[in-house]
Amino acid sequence: MKIAVLGAGIVGVTTAYELAADGHEVTVIEQHDSVAEGASFANAGVVAPGYVTPWAAPGMPGKVISHLLRRHSPVRLGLPLSGTDMAWIWKWWRACKPATYALNRARLQRLAFYSRERLHQLSAELRLDYDRSEGYMVLLRSDKDRAMVEAGLQVLRDAGVDFRTIDTAQARLIEPALNAEMVFSGAIHLPDDEVANCRQFASLLKAEAQRLGAEFHFNSIVTRLDSEHPASVHVAGETAPRRYDAVVVCAGLASARLLKPLGLRIPMTAVHGYSLTAPVREPLDAPRSGLMDERYKVSISRIGNRVRVAGSAEIGGSPAHQREASVQTLYKVLQDWFPGAAQVNGSNTGVQIWKGARPMLPDGPPLVAGSGLPGLWLNLGHGSSGWALSCGSARLIADMVAGKKPAIDTEGLGLDRLTRTSA
Repeated sequence: MKIAVLGAGIVGVTTAYELAADGHEVTVIEQHDSVAEGASFANAGVVAPGYVTPWAAPGMPGKVISHLLRRHSPVRLGLPLSGTDMAWIWKWWRACKPATYALNRARLQRLAFYSRERLHQLSAELRLDYDRSEGYMVLLRSDKDRAMVEAGLQVLRDAGVDFRTIDTAQARLIEPALNAEMVFSGAIHLPDDEVANCRQFASLLKAEAQRLGAEFHFNSIVTRLDSEHPASVHVAGETAPRRYDAVVVCAGLASARLLKPLGLRIPMTAVHGYSLTAPVREPLDAPRSGLMDERYKVSISRIGNRVRVAGSAEIGGSPAHQREASVQTLYKVLQDWFPGAAQVNGSNTGVQIWKGARPMLPDGPPLVAGSGLPGLWLNLGHGSSGWALSCGSARLIADMVAGKKPAIDTEGLGLDRLTRTSA
């Protein structure tokens, strides 16, 4: 089939590869000038399936409200809040019910574990050489933090995740560069999880997709999909639509705009995250792999010869405005745990500060399914877990397009889930 993939973020690139590997004639249409330029650009790089859980969870509304008053808050509201933001918050609040959370957690983790398996298969089969480090550690600053994670540990047990609750001495054996002056309560160590360079992987996989015949059209803006022929794409500057046998929408936040005129209302909004990336100053003082500060929900990742600190969930406000308080939280967490790890001082440090808009659905799981319209498929709404879910989502949608039975249960990944939730 002749298939268009809209978007060349990590989800779009993996989708293009899987479709090309199945023998389809694939064209990727992307508004930026390269792959992984949007939400995939400078994410945390964490691949930890057991920690891929819905943000819409029991007790979360109260936690969010309490966080809003803190100086180093992991959650922030920006002003103004749009009508889309307000509607999203209402749907998110409704999805925090225990039964809804349990269903969505199971859906996400089923997809996340399958996706990690597919990531490893692709890396091995294609011999992809990208920056990655094995192991992931959740740092607990206090006994209160340790108590707060207990419910989450049961989730890991239920999912069959390999983990250990360790004390400070054991944590320092795994990560010797942890600040010797930092007093903390211990950690959760997950040896099978990892951190890896999402953007680097996307570039490598793009080349593999091209080797299979896929074409990438950059600096091309899709203005609309044809309402009478949904598999037809209108591109800015072109007088006639491009016609395909199928179209897979992986266009991040732009997806909702493109689908709305077709009668598909996707309740998706931008939840902005921040990252700080800096060169390693001294390897012995830097982390070996990935860690997360449980209190501030900030990750610290070793990505090749760089350290990346990422966190924050910010709804509303201007996408172009970088909130200084959110950036300072990243610096604080890095300084607390690895004060000598990165070159962050001076005029020529090469520090990169990034704010990215993560396309998030209110209840958690993405949409990986048919649209109900002829030839139109959806692979979108992965939120902050796009890297962790991309390879599995891509393989699922490729199987669906080909009429094959997917390797895992896809219940709850279709539009009917959102219809039931809003009923």
